[in-house]
Amino acid sequence: MRSLTVPVLAVAALLTGCSTPDTPTETTSMDTLAANPLLQASTLPFQAPHFDRIKDEHFRPAIVEGMRRHLEEVKAIASNTEAPTFANTIEALEQSGRDLNRASAVFYNLTSSHTNDSLQAIKSDLAPKLAAHSDAIALDPALFVRIKALHEQRSSLGLDPVQERLLDRYYTRFVRAGALLDEAGKERMKKLNEEEADLITRFEDNILKERAASAIVVDDVKQLEGMSAEAVDAAAANATAKGNAGKWLIDLRNTTTQPALAELKDRSLRERIMKASMARNARGNEFDNKGIIARLAQLRAEKAKLLGFPTWGHFVMDDQMAKSPDRALKLMADMAPAAAANARKEAAKLQAIVDKQNGGFQVASWDWDMYAEQVRKAEYDLDEAAVKPYLEFETVLQNGVFYAANQLFGLSFKERKDLPVYHPDVRVFDIIDTTGEVIGLFYGDYYARDTKSGGAWMSSFLDQSTLLGQQPVITQNTTLFHEFGHALHGMLSAQKYPKFSGTATSTDFVEFPSQVNENFALVPAVFNNFAKHYKTGEVMPAALAEKLRKASRFNQGYATTEYLAAALLDLEWHSLTADAPLVTDVEAFEAAALKKYGLDLAQVPPRYRSTYFSHSWTGYAANYYAYLWSEVMDADAYAWFNENGGMTRANGDKFRAAILSQGGSKPEAQLYRDLTGRDPRVEPLLVKRGLK
Repeated sequence: MRSLTVPVLAVAALLTGCSTPDTPTETTSMDTLAANPLLQASTLPFQAPHFDRIKDEHFRPAIVEGMRRHLEEVKAIASNTEAPTFANTIEALEQSGRDLNRASAVFYNLTSSHTNDSLQAIKSDLAPKLAAHSDAIALDPALFVRIKALHEQRSSLGLDPVQERLLDRYYTRFVRAGALLDEAGKERMKKLNEEEADLITRFEDNILKERAASAIVVDDVKQLEGMSAEAVDAAAANATAKGNAGKWLIDLRNTTTQPALAELKDRSLRERIMKASMARNARGNEFDNKGIIARLAQLRAEKAKLLGFPTWGHFVMDDQMAKSPDRALKLMADMAPAAAANARKEAAKLQAIVDKQNGGFQVASWDWDMYAEQVRKAEYDLDEAAVKPYLEFETVLQNGVFYAANQLFGLSFKERKDLPVYHPDVRVFDIIDTTGEVIGLFYGDYYARDTKSGGAWMSSFLDQSTLLGQQPVITQNTTLFHEFGHALHGMLSAQKYPKFSGTATSTDFVEFPSQVNENFALVPAVFNNFAKHYKTGEVMPAALAEKLRKASRFNQGYATTEYLAAALLDLEWHSLTADAPLVTDVEAFEAAALKKYGLDLAQVPPRYRSTYFSHSWTGYAANYYAYLWSEVMDADAYAWFNENGGMTRANGDKFRAAILSQGGSKPEAQLYRDLTGRDPRVEPLLVKRGLK
């Protein structure tokens, strides 16, 4: 997914807000500000961040000063005595806030990728101030008068299609932020925005701390039977590093199910891990999120009502491809019965193995991965242990991810060691286009650590924009082909206006390029180039590769059900109306929602439960359906690739021209039609997921 961090708070965001930002004090004198590396354009190639100079204490004064400067720029636009024009209003807004953008981009990338208590405290302190800053712009009546006047005259301004869309997006964003509210409504919106910003920050902080607090300490190494020797050693080192020498420590990942469940033979330990995972942020301790999410749902419903929408889901989707919750709900609800039925069939197969082995128990959620692997071996003759030696990380990155980008788009990547990074794990690459020109930088940060948020994402330190004279400086965290698809969206952007750069599309379109890119991992020409034994360099045997491809549909009942359960929970929370009572029993709310859609399968818990569902509360609120919505396009677009000769350079160039370069400069449905000449069909997705 693209970044879940707070976005760079240029006026384009305009979705949060509340009081006036601080002004410099004696502790942030003008001399100090002048020396702050975040308040001046970097002298490094492509304005890459000066991580060798940036310190934690630079962030707060830089962001506060960045807000002050941004407001000055915006007030100058709003108070301009000349009649509003596209250049002196819309383009001027696009060029404002560069100091704030620079500091915020680095800060929020670090609070996700390499945080600490100091940065978390700064983040908590800044949240309401940044919300206030956004409101100060979005609810400025003089500024909106200029935008509204231009919008009303748009047909006579001689704008090109991209400019006309940009003007319309500004007008729409201001209206959605509350520009048409009366003064009482604006003041109420400010208070709700400020509270929301604070709650989101507390939620995120609790997620990070609870993962550490819920890690599983194992006293007896015998309980780790089934784990590889390397994994056992890593668990011992992890325990020692965290004050549990002589023991073993298993950290929890962000999703409900945990990787160790597929390996551990000790059923009691599997149960302990799963229950600890599912109880996160709902244990009544200092990291409990139940009250936070209940209030977030309530205040979002009130914001929606203020803006004239029945629910937050209606507000969000009105500005997405889906247009209404009904369309998103239909897509998911139509798939739910088949997904649940498939999951039950899969569960029966697992139970049959347990019974054959005289296990004497009914399969539970903590048993699924262990016995699913046995079913996979039996039905597909595929042993995951036999596959792993052929998937060495560096080979997959260089000969898989980068190779596919070269074959499709003519890109190449050259690692450089001369630029500072924020952690030793981080690597930097030149992005080299077909002409040999270096067009930007790519930062790869692939490994999990305690200072990094769970999950995987793409973000940027700098977005491409010819108006601002900027080339892309992109960062990718953790996973490979999927997140690299997002990275390509940022790398190959070719837009004038930053508002439309790279991944700046609707949320239910933004996952489309990333999911398309996943498909290329299994294309034989790519797969055979990276699936090589880490010792011998031999290509994975054809028979084993074919088993792997056939097994790609394996366990799709489970995978689809756990996803749908989470996506529908997200929609249920954001379908509450403003007059609905505060949810006081989160567990009961979840149970009722899952039962409503026939997804109350104890053996298949939601991919995320509400209290640790970061997508739902921080980034993709009422938008988690977007993965499935985008997957409809992804499956159909991949069918288009195959209908037109497959993974050819010609098809790659068309994908680049029609999708990746365009960002958000056209309506998303038009972007898709520009590529395929048709609207997406759902049938390829049903086939892909084994539901048809």
